[in-house]
Amino acid sequence: MFEIKFKVRDYECDAQGVVNNANYLHYLEYTRHEFLESLGVTFQQLYKERVAPMVARIDIRYKISLTGGDRIISRLNLKRVGAKYVFSQELFRESDNKCCCQATVEVIIMQDGKLTRGDYFDDMLKKY
Repeated sequence: MFEIKFKVRDYECDAQGVVNNANYLHYLEYTRHEFLESLGVTFQQLYKERVAPMVARIDIRYKISLTGGDRIISRLNLKRVGAKYVFSQELFRESDNKCCCQATVEVIIMQDGKLTRGDYFDDMLKKY
C-alpha cells in the first residue's frame, strides 16, 4: 500500500555496528508518519484539530540485523478492525531484499480526549 526508502545512520548502531532493536520502532513510526503525510495531513495539523492517533499495541518480529549504512525499504499495509487501524509493516534490507523485521501495529484514534471509531481518516484513506 505504501513504501519508502531510507538509510541506517551510524549513531543508530551499537558498538558491534548492529542497529539497536529500539531503532526498528523508530523506523516503523517514521514510515507511518510519512504515510500520513502522503494523505495530506501532518501530526501538527492533527494536534491543532485535537485528533490523536495513538499506538495501542505493537507485535514485532526481528528477522535479520541491519547495520550502519544499510538502505532500508519500509512497507506498510493498513486495514480497519472495528475502531482500530491495524498496520502490517515490514522492513527490508535493500541490497538483498531480505526481511529484517515484521510488525503489526494497532492504532486507536482519540478526538477531543475521547476514543473514536477513527472516522476522521475514512475519506483520506479512499485514495489507497
